[in-house]
Amino acid sequence: MNRKILAYLFKNRLLIGVGVAVSCVTTACFLNGGSTSAATVPDEVDYNYHIRPILSDRCFKCHGPDANKREADLRLDTEEAAYAALKDNAKLHAIVPGKPDESAVWQRIITKDTAEIMPPLESNLKLNEHEIALIEKWIKQGAKYKPHWAFIAPERPKLPSVDNDAWPKNSIDYFTLAKMEENGLKPNEEADKERLLKRAALDITGLPPSLELQERFLKDESPNAYEKVVDELLSSKHYGEKMAIPWLDAARYADSHGYQDDGLRTMWPWRDWVIHAFNQNYSYSKFLTWQLAGDLIVKRQKGNPADPRIKEALLATGFNRNHKITQEGGVIDEEYRIEYVTDRTNTFGKTFLALTYECAKCHDHKYDPILQKDYYSAFAFFNQVPEKGLVGTIDASFADPPNLKLTTKDVKSILTFVNKTDTADVTVMVMQDLDTLRKTHVLGRGNYDQPTDVVGAQMPKFLLPFDTKKYPENRLGLAQWMLDPKNPLTARVFVNRVWQEFFGRGIVKTVGDFGMQGELPSHPQLLDWLAVDFRTHDWNIKRLVKQIVMSATYRQSAVITKEHLAKDPENVLLARAPRMRLSAELVRDFVLSTSGLLSPAIGGPSVKPYQPKGLWEVATSGRGSLKSYIQDHGDSLYRRGMYVFIKRTVPPPSMLIFDASNRDQCEVKRSRTNTPLQALVMLNDPVVLESARVLAEKLALEKIPDEDKIKKAFRIVVCRTGKDKELSVLEKYFESEQSVFAKDPKKAAKLLSVGERPQARIANRPMVAALMQSILMMYNLEEAIMK
Repeated sequence: MNRKILAYLFKNRLLIGVGVAVSCVTTACFLNGGSTSAATVPDEVDYNYHIRPILSDRCFKCHGPDANKREADLRLDTEEAAYAALKDNAKLHAIVPGKPDESAVWQRIITKDTAEIMPPLESNLKLNEHEIALIEKWIKQGAKYKPHWAFIAPERPKLPSVDNDAWPKNSIDYFTLAKMEENGLKPNEEADKERLLKRAALDITGLPPSLELQERFLKDESPNAYEKVVDELLSSKHYGEKMAIPWLDAARYADSHGYQDDGLRTMWPWRDWVIHAFNQNYSYSKFLTWQLAGDLIVKRQKGNPADPRIKEALLATGFNRNHKITQEGGVIDEEYRIEYVTDRTNTFGKTFLALTYECAKCHDHKYDPILQKDYYSAFAFFNQVPEKGLVGTIDASFADPPNLKLTTKDVKSILTFVNKTDTADVTVMVMQDLDTLRKTHVLGRGNYDQPTDVVGAQMPKFLLPFDTKKYPENRLGLAQWMLDPKNPLTARVFVNRVWQEFFGRGIVKTVGDFGMQGELPSHPQLLDWLAVDFRTHDWNIKRLVKQIVMSATYRQSAVITKEHLAKDPENVLLARAPRMRLSAELVRDFVLSTSGLLSPAIGGPSVKPYQPKGLWEVATSGRGSLKSYIQDHGDSLYRRGMYVFIKRTVPPPSMLIFDASNRDQCEVKRSRTNTPLQALVMLNDPVVLESARVLAEKLALEKIPDEDKIKKAFRIVVCRTGKDKELSVLEKYFESEQSVFAKDPKKAAKLLSVGERPQARIANRPMVAALMQSILMMYNLEEAIMK
């Protein structure tokens, strides 16, 4: 039957028009890609924005921070080293400010001698004409070095002046509009109310707007109608769920330990806490501090049991225990303990600092000024946990010590946000430090059995000196260091990741790398303004989200013009709203919500919905409770995507197809693919089919004409009123399918048997089956799962 839908889609230009448009956009993006060599050299060449990216990409591997890989004992990443006389010829200098002809670097760049040219031919790296011209002009202008932009504490910039001062709705818009005007672009008009509501609802709660909310918003003609809806969405309990999803990716949350045995773990109460923290609008300072060092706060307060924050603060530290844990006999205990600390260190670096700390585990970082010693100094903060590499076999523990036991009494009196569904105690892995300091060594080549120099808990001075008189030398001190107003990264990194959730890309595209190999910010002043504003307004996350969604920049139409494609195909300048497919969890949530099947419950243990048979069985060690997949039933089949059980060795297949994280390690940006498998999921997944069937039955029970049923279904699924031409196509398809099913009632009965939700008693089964097929077609429209 689904082949018939595909055939029908291809026969109707209306329904594939968007696909053709996407193809045209892709072609235009390739056709409009101009040569970088033709770009104009600016009047003033800036080291951070023009020169450092070239040197970092082509030169720093051999002439950068890593002393072990440095060639000719020459450094180009620091001013002092670049200006100094060459080691093998004191009369020559790598760079002579103002004099390219006397600069050895310049001479090696322009030489025709293939044995002398830099970068060397065997490196397969090459400078184009534009880059060579930039370097020449930079040297002529004095070859001024600057600290990397991300390592300078942000200051609040003034709002830029704009020509169209009637367009901005808040401060964000002045920065985006100034960039548009600078590049000869004009912003799009505001999106129509239906599309804007769908976008805001999906971005804030992860769920489509109900029909009641759509109608209420459309009827509200007041000037602040949109703001009222935004406030309503922000106060929804589902806001915390939506905000938690990317944080679970960063925290590498999963329901199994990983490695070969991949046994069960019970970390879901920590997930409940994350949702709760977002819903209660905990400040980011509290959110960060409790996850990094909640146990140390408890220790400092001497663990007063009367303080309800005690167990909650301990539970928050589960963030640092979400890493993989082995339960396989025969492993070397210390090797795996070091692996766990390494994971915590790497996750800290990427999540909170957006630095590739892991690149300095075995040697000095090749591009950023992070020494191997710096890596293990950060490692020292996380190296004090009284843990073992191997506690026991797969049946030994669902939560290796140190852990926290949550009782029914705790949940009823203190941790009321934890959705504990039975009377059994739940044990969660948390953080704790040893009573005596464990020495931390630099590990030769990163190997657990090659300890060398002893280092203390410290952070790199180029970011912000870790003053031991000001900060305690533990994770609580680390959190305080992170929240220091002079820290250049903490606020920038978080606001950039929040921005990515609403616009599809960060102001810094490389959201996990603010280092020298990362991309430059598209709107550097906007990033700094947001960071300072966020910090000076008590790290208020809901306020930040509201600022973004209330901006004129966010509220634009997503219509793409020829001018947009020619000047800004990737929408870096934000002259239009982005148009993106929903994330994996939200695709599931979308179909369940529109059908009315979605369970509204918040939190609780993860669930096992429909899944193809045999997947777990072919990838199991044969031990433990997760050796085979036992499907849940009842309301558990209809929970949100974020509650679907994640077994690390066999992640949920349909969500993996839609680019969900397998949660093996910290991930701050998912890939975005378009594959035929995604279309097959939307056509055949039992969740989608059952949702279409249940919605069809609901509409079939309503005493309205068939064409009104189609209209209502379209509005529920696509979240807007259908155009006459669109509805005409759907009505014709419905009629043809009804005719087919009327001739073959068994086919209708088979189609309607999908899913475990009991069928409604409706005599006209061919009509229900045809309506189900029509709704399934709507779910498969490109617009349906786009925001």
